[in-house]
Amino acid sequence: MATLRAQRAWTRRQFLVRSTSSLAVASLGTLAKPSICRAADRPQIAGGIQSGDVSDGSAVIWARADRAARMHVVCSTVESFKTVIASASRDALPDADFTAKLLLNDLPAGQDIFYRVRFDDIATGIAGESRIGHFRTAPAAGRSISFLWSGDTAGQGWGIDVARGGYRSYRTMLDNHPDFFIHSGDHIYADCTIPAEQKLPNGEIWRNIVTEEKAELAHTLAQFRGNYKYNHLDEHFRAFHAEVTMFAQWDDHEVTNDWSPTGSYDEAGFEDDGTPRLIARARRAFFDFMPIRDIGARQRRVYRKIAYGPLLDVFMIDMRSHRDDSWNKGDDHRGWILGAEQLAWLKRELAASRATWKVIAADLPIGLISLDAVALGDGPPDRREHEIADLLASIKRAGVRNIVWLTADMHYTAAHYYDPGKAQFQDFEPFWEFVSGPLHAGTWGPGELDNTFGPVAMYQNGCSAAQGDNLAPCFGLQFFGRVDIDGASGVMTVTLKDVDNRDLWSVDIEPRPQTRPAVVAQHS
Repeated sequence: MATLRAQRAWTRRQFLVRSTSSLAVASLGTLAKPSICRAADRPQIAGGIQSGDVSDGSAVIWARADRAARMHVVCSTVESFKTVIASASRDALPDADFTAKLLLNDLPAGQDIFYRVRFDDIATGIAGESRIGHFRTAPAAGRSISFLWSGDTAGQGWGIDVARGGYRSYRTMLDNHPDFFIHSGDHIYADCTIPAEQKLPNGEIWRNIVTEEKAELAHTLAQFRGNYKYNHLDEHFRAFHAEVTMFAQWDDHEVTNDWSPTGSYDEAGFEDDGTPRLIARARRAFFDFMPIRDIGARQRRVYRKIAYGPLLDVFMIDMRSHRDDSWNKGDDHRGWILGAEQLAWLKRELAASRATWKVIAADLPIGLISLDAVALGDGPPDRREHEIADLLASIKRAGVRNIVWLTADMHYTAAHYYDPGKAQFQDFEPFWEFVSGPLHAGTWGPGELDNTFGPVAMYQNGCSAAQGDNLAPCFGLQFFGRVDIDGASGVMTVTLKDVDNRDLWSVDIEPRPQTRPAVVAQHS
């Protein structure tokens, strides 16, 4: 294990050079043909390449072309690609803004996999540039795991200021060499413009790269897609995603602030099924640009389980698409944030999981007071809290242990320990919730916890009252979290980190034995 990680610890410069140049040698014979000697004739990769939803034997590969083209992907366990273990192709067409993604199956478990992406022009057959990426499949047994999580990219008008290092958090995260990365939502801020300049509290000027699509709030499909394309202008973003697989979920700013299925629409009106066109366009752009797999007949479903070996199952939940309303209020005291179908799925899959650890990747925290989320304030469960109480009690009855909640959204970092002895509702086993972010957005101060489920803030770090809210990324209060699971002992170590890779706070969590065997259930 130690040897493998040492071999993979390239410098960022080595990786970038390799990604852009290694295929030039492999394609030399093709490049020599006079009919395609001009660079303008060759399809280009527009932005970066990405892998996602990697498990023990499968992965999604994503890229975008600059024209109608056919994406070809080959995979190998060696950088030379001397032996190809998988290959596939798919068209990138105007209807999807020239994006393409495909699912590779039958990959070996516990392996570093190198993949090569190339686009061929559909009209002429001319071969385009190629790039190399990497991901690591889930182990079959016995190997330690490390992964990162965070959220909130390009928020509050803080875009790419090249002179200040661009998206520095992505460079720092790459230096951690994780197995994968959970993006907890707010990949974009469709409801925020990115102006050419913003004034900083110290009188200096923050200067953004600007694009036409980010000059206005997103309403059209092109504007939503333009938000994702903006992120690919950053070199650290591209390098990170080429090297580290992503498990993606969304939150509100992929659509608009605090959105809900029934409460968010604009003058564009509604689809035939009643979905606001604003949400339909945002969802389409999200799935166009995310390396996320379709799940059976339910295409464009965000919630899903990703199995990452015997030590870990990750449950990606969706606290936006199935909620009752934008705000958690009402005289009837009824409310929901997961919805009946997703809640039943989560209960079933947690009970069926045989992994040591079950990570619930949530796009919102459950104990921080917010009318947009779950917690309403001190007291017994009310409205959406009833749904969480039902879930927690179900987990206890099923004898499921070793559950950890991870989230972002709040634009600061914190560790919360949920103690039934301190709670108004006590029918649950103790658990941890960790909050970390933003990756590259304004920072806020810590929020207020309620006592419904008894959370205790063991650590929290954000901007001070003197610094004020929406503190710019250049002041260093940008955060992500790291999780390490030891392959021998099963101990989970959670470390909260900042943009300069400092360890701010850490805890070791011992795995607890299940109280009864898991029940087998159908997976979906």
